[in-house]
Formats: sequence, structure tokens, C-alpha cells
Amino acid sequence: MSARRLRLDLGYDGTDFRGWAAQPGLRTVQGEIEAALAMASREEITTTVAGRTDAGVHARHQVCHLDVSDEAWARLAPRRGESTDAATASSIVRRLNKILSGRYGERARGRDLPAAHGTCDVRIYSAAVVDPSFDARFSALGRSYAYRVSDRPEPLGRWDRLWVEDPLDEAAMNEAGAALLGEHDFLGFCRPREGATTIRTLRALRAERESEGTLVFTVEADAFCHSMVRSLVGALLLVGSGARDTDYPAQILRARSRSQAAPIAPAHGLTLEGVDYPDPSQWGARALQTRARRDTCCGDDS
Repeated sequence: MSARRLRLDLGYDGTDFRGWAAQPGLRTVQGEIEAALAMASREEITTTVAGRTDAGVHARHQVCHLDVSDEAWARLAPRRGESTDAATASSIVRRLNKILSGRYGERARGRDLPAAHGTCDVRIYSAAVVDPSFDARFSALGRSYAYRVSDRPEPLGRWDRLWVEDPLDEAAMNEAGAALLGEHDFLGFCRPREGATTIRTLRALRAERESEGTLVFTVEADAFCHSMVRSLVGALLLVGSGARDTDYPAQILRARSRSQAAPIAPAHGLTLEGVDYPDPSQWGARALQTRARRDTCCGDDS
């Protein structure tokens, strides 16, 4: 049975999700998307994601891939007009978003929560048929996260940023973060999974103040092990508050020990901002390279 590989680009508000990965009896992003796919195609379809975000973590731009059989593809094709791959992909986006918003509306009504028509906490932005060599997880060159912190409580920002009472020293945090850049064993900043490497290449770790006053930590790497982003931010927040000196994160890095692990910042301040991929001609080679290096690694977790 032949199949088409489909790339989905999407975003979500992680507040009401127990993370990306499907879990029995719990509402997850993967669970919602795969339920919508099953309703639309009348077939069970499994997704593979670029970054498996934790409970409460948001995504402005997430990527996943899935394989759709010819039979399911025919059921997903537009009922009228052209039935090219591009037309069917566009139809899939519309149908999935309609199902997702309907499920969200039912959930909101069941909890007596207001929900404007058509709104949802997960949205498919686009779909495209891609070469089978594309792997959302292993073909990626890197991921970019943002962690938002506010020292001025704002009711409208309570779901996507951490509130702190004490002022933070940006210069000290940036000095501390610069010492962690490059390829290292980040065991002290990870919750390691069995058989998974904790060696990563950290490309950016900086704090910048936005015009309205929100402090944004930008964190970029080839991939992240479990809880790595929030642990990096947690260590820098201690430096910024003056509770630790600027060498504290580097000490954790050098120790390479879970007994001296960094504190983990709360999930709701973290957003996956984007995933980078090479030229399509390099998708397969990149996936092979990443698999060989990571072995049984988790690929990417927040």
C-alpha cells in the first residue's frame, strides 16, 4: 500500500494540554490532531513531531509529518473541483481546523467557558506533500524557543510568561549564558531518558528586553533534551536575581551531574518559536546524520 508523506505546520496554546505526546485519558496536542485526522480520513494516522513539548508549553510554529495511504488520501480530497496534491493538502487544513475548533467548542461548553465561534487552542497553518525523506524530527537543523518573563504583572499575559517580583540583571544573565554556548554534555540541565545522549550544541542563549518591558530569553540549539530549555532559563534567573554568581550555570555544566542539576523554570513561560530545515535535497542525509549521532535519543524535548 503506497502512501504520501504530508508535512503539517501548526501552532498551539499549551495551557490546557498535557504536552504534545499522546497519553491515554489525557488531552494532548498529538491526541487532538490524530483524533481529527481519524475523523476526516476514517483511518488511524500517526504523527511524528519536531519537538515534543511538555505540559503547559506553547508553540508558535511546530512541525510534524504523517503518512497518508492512497485510500485515506482519496477520502480527504476535495469533493468538487481539482484533486491535485496541493488542492487536497489545502482541503486537509480546512477540514482539520473545522474538526479541531468543533471539538474545542464542545469542550468549552461542557466546562461553561466562553469560546468564540471558530476559535481553538491548536491551529493547522499549512499542509504540503513532501518527499518521503523528510522527517520532522530528524531532518531538522535546529529549534528555537523563547521564554518570557515579566516583572510587571499583566493580566493579559498571565498564560504565556512568568511573573517575577525582583528586577533581573540582564547583563549578568547574558554573561552567564555565553559561557554555555557550543557543544557540551548538558546532563546537569536535562532529565535524561534511558539510552539517550545529553550532548547538544547550544547556539544562542540570551536575554533581551522588549519595548513593553517583557524580558525574552532566546534559546537555540540543534536539539534539546528533556527539560533543557527550562533548566537553562531557571539557572539564569537565579543569576539575574543575584541569588547566584555568573559562574553558576558553567559550574553545573562542568559538574555533569544530576545531583547538581539546575532548577526548572515553570512551563507556561516557554514557547517553541520555530524549527529550521535544510534544503529539501538534504532532508534524507540530515536525518541519517542525526539518527547516527543521537542513536536512541529523544530527538527534542522542551
